[in-house]
Amino acid sequence: MAKRVAIVGAGVSGLASIKCCLEEGLEPTCFERSDDLGGLWRFTEHVEEGRASLYKSVVSNSCKEMSCYPDFPFPEDYPNYVPNSQFLEYLRMYANQFNLLKCIQFKTKVCSVTKREDFNTTGQWDVVTLCEGKQESAVFDAVMVCTGFLTNPYLPLDSFPGINTFKGQYFHSRQYKHPDIFKDKSVLVVGMGNSGTDIAVEASHLAKKVFLSTTGGAWVISRVFDSGYPWDMVFTTRFQNLFRNSLPTPIVNWLIAKKMNSWFNHANYGLIPEDRIQLREPVLNDELPGRIITGKVLIKPSIKEVKENSVVFNSSPEEEPIDIIVFATGYTFAFPFLDESVVKVEDGQASLYKYIFPAHLQKPTLAVIGLIKPFGSILPTGETQARWAVRVLKGVNKLPPSSVMIQEVNTRKENKPSGIHTWL
Repeated sequence: MAKRVAIVGAGVSGLASIKCCLEEGLEPTCFERSDDLGGLWRFTEHVEEGRASLYKSVVSNSCKEMSCYPDFPFPEDYPNYVPNSQFLEYLRMYANQFNLLKCIQFKTKVCSVTKREDFNTTGQWDVVTLCEGKQESAVFDAVMVCTGFLTNPYLPLDSFPGINTFKGQYFHSRQYKHPDIFKDKSVLVVGMGNSGTDIAVEASHLAKKVFLSTTGGAWVISRVFDSGYPWDMVFTTRFQNLFRNSLPTPIVNWLIAKKMNSWFNHANYGLIPEDRIQLREPVLNDELPGRIITGKVLIKPSIKEVKENSVVFNSSPEEEPIDIIVFATGYTFAFPFLDESVVKVEDGQASLYKYIFPAHLQKPTLAVIGLIKPFGSILPTGETQARWAVRVLKGVNKLPPSSVMIQEVNTRKENKPSGIHTWL
């Protein structure tokens, strides 16, 4: 009898997981808490609980050639970088092409995933779901968790003294949808990731003034790279990878800094990354230097204090009047339906072998797919993870002993203090 696999979430990794299960002769059931597929890529006017949230103008950060599923290219007439509405359309085409919809139960929230009493021999799970007020429980031979990590906003308000006295409006970037709220206002965006820079640039077309506060700076590159090619086509070739991996780290850092500064010198714009040893993915923004050089976006250091209608930055004693603060401070991830003994999460890192399998489980029947920030697109990465994970769940591929897996996880934690991503 085919093994039954529960898949949590019908975003890019969930869809790939369904397909991989079907290809290997397993029986997948995907539970999606919202009423449609697409996860992160489906724009809605309202923020939905438990689902990543997009703003209207989001465009993919990796080009279509580098961010499609390996066996399903984007249509020819799509632009190189894909707006979210077309990206969602592509995911629908993928689901239809491989007949995945029959495996998805929409409007179904996964309440709990727990080991069965005989788990040590069977490796089976009890999965409790809630659909339209009705709770159901079912037994599955394996579980694939595909919920991603962009659902729990990280909002460290304690780090901003005086925020409770602020009379203006403040919210996490997750709540942001359209720039009209910034019209004629003084706006402060905190955080220099992709969302923070996007929102600051968008606000600068309508706002009276825009400040972008960054503690550590970042490398900023344009989607349009050397000779007008997409950045990731130039940057993530096998040759480039081989080249970077064969050189000593200080030389790699120097070369990357040189390359990153070829568009504009980051030091002159107050954006030079403080921590250049721990290379994070660059921020992609085609407009930012132009907005800074015309005074539309003002780069500021960290915040010293928030007052009723203003903010004091660490660089100077002057107060800057502010109407709206947007905290683009990132996300933490959690698995509310899983017992902590199944996946341990500490300091923003999960104890997962190869970022997929809990290292200490007696039976390798639970896989986490897509909890990784690759240098580039999550689609081919998540699909590759799913392909291997399904082979393990099926019993075709074997994992090493638990002690070996735990050792690998611990070594990675020691080497990578900055969380769940690396790009070299």
